[in-house]
Amino acid sequence: MKLRVLGCSGGELPRHRTTCFLVDGRLAIDAGALTASLPLDEILRVDDIVLTHSHFDHVKDVPLLSDLLVGRRKTPVRVHASTACARTLRESVFNDELWPDFTRIPTTRQPVIEIVPFDPEKPFKAGRYTVCPVPVCHPVESVGFVISDGKTSIAVSGDTGPTARFWSRVNEEKRLKALLVELSFPNELQGLADVSGHLTPQTLESELAKLERNGFPVLLYHLKPAYVAELRKELAALGLPNVRVLRRGDAFTF
Repeated sequence: MKLRVLGCSGGELPRHRTTCFLVDGRLAIDAGALTASLPLDEILRVDDIVLTHSHFDHVKDVPLLSDLLVGRRKTPVRVHASTACARTLRESVFNDELWPDFTRIPTTRQPVIEIVPFDPEKPFKAGRYTVCPVPVCHPVESVGFVISDGKTSIAVSGDTGPTARFWSRVNEEKRLKALLVELSFPNELQGLADVSGHLTPQTLESELAKLERNGFPVLLYHLKPAYVAELRKELAALGLPNVRVLRRGDAFTF
């Protein structure tokens, strides 16, 4: 399984792009940096997008992508979204007011994109991958994922504050090769992190203590660009094993 980091920040500045991971060139996890990072020929190879939740920084390239693909694909890109996220996309994005309804363009029979709702409690298929969503703690319906190609699995926390079920599911996954975990605010903004459903270094440390095994890399993403220096300093002081901060452009083979 090949993983490319197209975006791994919790906001945008010139050297920071929002969350988007690309698996084997075919599956996108969140859509915060697809159109800004990939040339058109690579965008055309993406068949499935799985969304952790409906917040703008995780879905913003779904509408931008749809506009690029008109007349260039024979089949729609499948956008897998939880029930609530799918409703938000339909009602608030592809509503012919904020953006044209590309779920019906160029025709209802052959649209550019297809929004495929999933139950946040049940596994589903996205191309050749089995995706197990796990509800996490965020102000809107949000999930983490365990994604498997049958041989290798990776886990992605999604945006979340302290949670429980995600770690239980990660502990069950015997083929896990990498764990991607959000980290957003420094410890001094713990109150903001709590109310907005995010982690700080101190709550990250507590969450990682819920892991029953290690030996795989823990890859941190979603750092707020305005606080990167403070976050790196606080992480260094903790000395957490197997933990590193992702950078845009990182690539891995698991």
